[in-house]
Amino acid sequence: MKQSLFTIAENTPLTESVYRMVLLGDTSAITRPGQFVNVKLEGRFLRRPISVCAYEQGRLTLLYKVVGGGTEEMSRMAAGEVLDLLTGLGNGYDVSLAGDAPLLIGGGVGVPPLYQLAKELLALGKRVRVILGFNTRAEVFYEEEFRALGAAVTVTTVDGSHGTRGFVTAALDEAPYTHFYTCGPEPMLKAVFAATATGGQFSFEERMGCGFGACMGCSCKTVTGNKRICREGPVLMKEEILWKA
Repeated sequence: MKQSLFTIAENTPLTESVYRMVLLGDTSAITRPGQFVNVKLEGRFLRRPISVCAYEQGRLTLLYKVVGGGTEEMSRMAAGEVLDLLTGLGNGYDVSLAGDAPLLIGGGVGVPPLYQLAKELLALGKRVRVILGFNTRAEVFYEEEFRALGAAVTVTTVDGSHGTRGFVTAALDEAPYTHFYTCGPEPMLKAVFAATATGGQFSFEERMGCGFGACMGCSCKTVTGNKRICREGPVLMKEEILWKA
């Protein structure tokens, strides 16, 4: 984990509520796709955890949804402003388990961390397929960005206004896969869990206090005991997950 100052280079809307923020600063602590950063906002007690969409040396891309006062404040920030970030948080995805044909499944704001994952898997020569799930066409983002990487992309919308009608599970049988990676809201994760037989990795979204494992505020039960989403997660293996009753 590292605390650093980042300068905003871009902060633009992708949909009515989803924004892309590009930041310039020290990204050396970010080492795996699926990790997150914690953003300090003036006048707010808790930092905001945001998953990393993409990173390279000196450049960080975050996609975030405006859901409350903190993210609404972020949406009004302009290029040149400076943010205090904790970087290198969380354990991220394990690309060594991908096999030849990994499947990436993202729902809504669970889509962003899969972008860096797709980049790295494609660089390893994997045949990457991506399923992106949204409620309606107006909410779709990053479809073309995944295609530009070279991934095979399927989009599902609940109302059928774009792509395949239904939830992400409606597209699971379109092609075989060797391992899957997923991120999204808990109801989607539960549906993917029930619909898949082979092993996979689940990235969880959770309210956090400190964001680095000191407060135990985001702990969850697993088959091997309690784990902290911010520290041992946000990525957990399918076989260790215990769902809440």
